[in-house]
Amino acid sequence: EENMTVTEDFSRVENTYQMEAEVCIIFSDFGKMQNVCNLLTEKLGTSVTISPPHFYHTPETVDTLRRQVCVAAVGNTRRKAQEVCRLFGQSLGKPLLIREEETKEWGGHIDSHLSTSPDSQTLQERIQNATAYASCRVFAVFEIKGKENRRSKLL
Repeated sequence: EENMTVTEDFSRVENTYQMEAEVCIIFSDFGKMQNVCNLLTEKLGTSVTISPPHFYHTPETVDTLRRQVCVAAVGNTRRKAQEVCRLFGQSLGKPLLIREEETKEWGGHIDSHLSTSPDSQTLQERIQNATAYASCRVFAVFEIKGKENRRSKLL
């Protein structure tokens, strides 16, 4: 309901009344959008016109993407550090320092300098141009623990 606006226009044409309605819906799920478009086309046939979708990212979703990428980078760093520790017979301890070094973002919009207009692009091209990407480089320092001698554990 909150992501939908409906504009209706009633008019009289000779002895009949005609109604035109424009429905604008904001979807956060691409699959749901496709299902609704298919349902409208199936039920209303040629009396319905479905405009190509306009893709955009809310500030909240971009912020979530940034956080997810940073958390994934820290996780990757920890896994690599664990592998190095295992190689040297050590165990990885708690993190002593984690710092986000660099974050890059690209995509997520349709470039205005493209030679083709957004209306002439295929749906796949529109999705590709609207897809947002992000990367994050982190610096982390972990505590390294020496493996305890098994004999001391048994005693």
